[in-house]
Amino acid sequence: MSITSSLNAAVSGLNANATRLSTISDNLANSETYGYKRSDVDFSSLVLEQRNSAYSAGGVSADAFKDVRAIGSLISTGNATDIAVAGRGLVPVTDLQGTTLSGDDRDLMLLPTGSFSADQNGNLRTQSGRFLLGWPADSAGDVGSVSRNSGGSLEPVNISTSQFVAAPTGRIDIDINLPADATQAGGPTGAYSLPIEYYDNLGRAQNVRLEFTPDVPGAGSSNEWDVQIFDDAGDPLVSVGDFNVTFLDTTSNGGQIDAVNATGGATYDAATGLISITLEHGPVDIFIGRPSDNGGITQLSAAFSPTSVTKDGAPIGDLQSVEIDERGYLQAIYDTGFRRTLYQIPIADVPNMDGLIARNGQAFSISASSGDLYLWDAGTGPVGSISGFSLMESTVDIAAELTDLIETQRAYSSSAKIVQTVDEMLQETTNLKR
Repeated sequence: MSITSSLNAAVSGLNANATRLSTISDNLANSETYGYKRSDVDFSSLVLEQRNSAYSAGGVSADAFKDVRAIGSLISTGNATDIAVAGRGLVPVTDLQGTTLSGDDRDLMLLPTGSFSADQNGNLRTQSGRFLLGWPADSAGDVGSVSRNSGGSLEPVNISTSQFVAAPTGRIDIDINLPADATQAGGPTGAYSLPIEYYDNLGRAQNVRLEFTPDVPGAGSSNEWDVQIFDDAGDPLVSVGDFNVTFLDTTSNGGQIDAVNATGGATYDAATGLISITLEHGPVDIFIGRPSDNGGITQLSAAFSPTSVTKDGAPIGDLQSVEIDERGYLQAIYDTGFRRTLYQIPIADVPNMDGLIARNGQAFSISASSGDLYLWDAGTGPVGSISGFSLMESTVDIAAELTDLIETQRAYSSSAKIVQTVDEMLQETTNLKR
């Protein structure tokens, strides 16, 4: 029984070391494969029921696994859509069939890194056929309410549908000084005009005009102005909104807004300092300033001087490039300089990373051993951020693998020697009968 158990233990040693040799071979073959997670083997001893009179060898078992938790070094590349997870987590991808399916029907896989480029349909994919998934963003760059426990809200990242884009103006910020002398008795009665260019829904440049008219009193100073707003895209002679603004002349707050009264289609929010109006293309907010606060419109003893006028929106632009920032937002960059968020790429995490099932192309799938999926915003919770212009190197250490290779060879040879010895002992036992 002891000799037989010795043979069984030696055979189990051969099998276990053969398994380890397989993982070493795979690791060395993929030492230069981006995103490859090295394989390893966990040896476990086997124990048979023992008798006092004799010892029975149990042998060894080997369990191979992927060390998915290991994080490889990041290297810089020249491709904006080369991405890697700088830390824990994986990005969601799918196969070609998954691009035509929706929600939970597609095959959801996870990838530590990938060199993505647009195919003939505009979908971002790797050369091995893994298509990047993300949450689509609206025109304001928000993804809204999404499912984080499944891939149901994810969509293939496509950049061909936004080759051309125009962003209408939704907010205008003005920083302007009105001459205080104009509101004194005997001051000028003419209006001061401030034309501001904006973009409509078709990307066309239009003009909105603010006409500032001082209230000139018979004596003293009124510190008060009447403002009319005209939209040249509509009827340029009809005001789309009016407001009256009064300024302080106190020692501490001289020149700052005291009160604003909006009429004629305009509304004013003292908390935000915004005048809301409706132009020909839609609603627009104009920042004029908050009461007793710096910024916006002031009234000081200086000339009429628009020091700063800024606006959002952009004219029609051609898609020039795309970038993915550390938070996972994929932004389209147009030749006009306008940036628009198209997708948010989440980072997937599971309780047991090593429980994931390895797939071709350095991808992984969810399993019962890995636990349930959760999709995090990049750089939040336990997951790392997304690094653009980067790829993750293989986690294989060639020197360590070669050392393991020598150790495995010696262990295999030792097990083989045991088999040879047992065979000789059994032959000797057979010869006793002669």
